[in-house]
Amino acid sequence: MKYEKLDMLFNESLVIKVNQVDDPVFYVFDYQKRHLNMEFQHFHTYYEVYVLLDDAATHIIEGEYFSLQRGDIVLLKPMCLHKSLYPEHESSKSRLVIAFQFPIPIGFERQTERLLSLFEEKIPIYRFEPTILQGIIKLFNEIYLMGTSSIPGSDLMIHNTFQRILWIIATNRKANRYTKQEIVDSITQKIYEVTSYMHSHFEEDLPLADIALKFSISPFYLSRQFKEVTGTTYITYLQLVRVRNAQNLLLYSTTPIRDICSRCGFSSFSQFNRVFHKYCNMNPTEFRKDVNHQSLLLLRQSDPERNAHASLPRILQTPEEQEGKRSAMLR
Repeated sequence: MKYEKLDMLFNESLVIKVNQVDDPVFYVFDYQKRHLNMEFQHFHTYYEVYVLLDDAATHIIEGEYFSLQRGDIVLLKPMCLHKSLYPEHESSKSRLVIAFQFPIPIGFERQTERLLSLFEEKIPIYRFEPTILQGIIKLFNEIYLMGTSSIPGSDLMIHNTFQRILWIIATNRKANRYTKQEIVDSITQKIYEVTSYMHSHFEEDLPLADIALKFSISPFYLSRQFKEVTGTTYITYLQLVRVRNAQNLLLYSTTPIRDICSRCGFSSFSQFNRVFHKYCNMNPTEFRKDVNHQSLLLLRQSDPERNAHASLPRILQTPEEQEGKRSAMLR
């Protein structure tokens, strides 16, 4: 089942915002074409929805490889490592990315948790037959029209309409037709089996030689192909997975920092401090104490391999920042 065209309203320069990222309720609808691939998976403290509007792309979620086609909807929970991949030497791909968060309303806890449970599925990708998909697209188009108008109360209506989209997906969960496909390239398949294993065993000692033995690959070949497929070295990838999980515990738990060190697979507290500072530009203690800086730092990690100096993703830039980048591109 492949769609030749989706009747989605689209303007690649449009960003619809409801409130600010630090507000209890916020939405950012980013309509954009993209062909560049990130060097490494990234994550956010908010929910994200990715809708592919073009023919084909790939998503890497927690080290696993998923092929996408037009109309597929990817739901990403907070702190989930992911990145999109687009075929090289092809034209830019249209997609809609929605970043959002909202508190669970009192009196509707069970219903809201049911909607958000969509993001907890082992494979959080949804592919529907045309009737269901067109109903979802119709609501996205309503959001597009409300977001480009100046009608009073449109922000509230965007919030309500988006929840209707989640409701349609939830009530049609059993109609999901997405199935994970094997990768034709066997070595790429093998490398993503390795990364998936790393995501679920990061707290263990994972020397490259042991992983190579487990997956029946020579250490030299694994090292070379790992960099070729993922765009980063084995040790850098492992460090980033561990740092991401450490950040999660620092943000959302009261676990002592030394316990976080051992739970995330670091061999010593000094190594934990050194590696954490390398990617976050501060040590774990500073990260936990500096509450205001924590969220800003995480949001700036659109490409964690470039650490805290990376610029904000487009969906989180102010109109002035976006205009500045457009002007720079024209010069």
